[in-house]
Amino acid sequence: LGQKDLIRKLEIALENGHTILIENLGETIDAVLMPVIQRASIKRGSKLFIKLGDKDCDFHPDFRLYLHTKLSNPHYPPEIQAETTLINFTVTMAGLEDQLLNLVVEKERPDLASL
Repeated sequence: LGQKDLIRKLEIALENGHTILIENLGETIDAVLMPVIQRASIKRGSKLFIKLGDKDCDFHPDFRLYLHTKLSNPHYPPEIQAETTLINFTVTMAGLEDQLLNLVVEKERPDLASL
């Protein structure tokens, strides 16, 4: 969020239906992103618009926003959690052992794997 041209890049992605990734978020999310996260669109005629800062931007339905954090257990406000899907990509030794065990069982004993 520290990039000075983030709003301009976000505006271009919104209008053209591109995907944008915002990396290294902290515990707080900039208020200018809230209408985008909530997809608070305004319909004028046959076009959709989203308020981005102080201006209305065209909203393309193919637009996607991905938010990335390095925090192991982020605590975002309920309104953020309700509008987003949180995916934890943390890899643990126990998780890797389970995956490896499943692969071995599928190869060695397919009858057990089907249970």
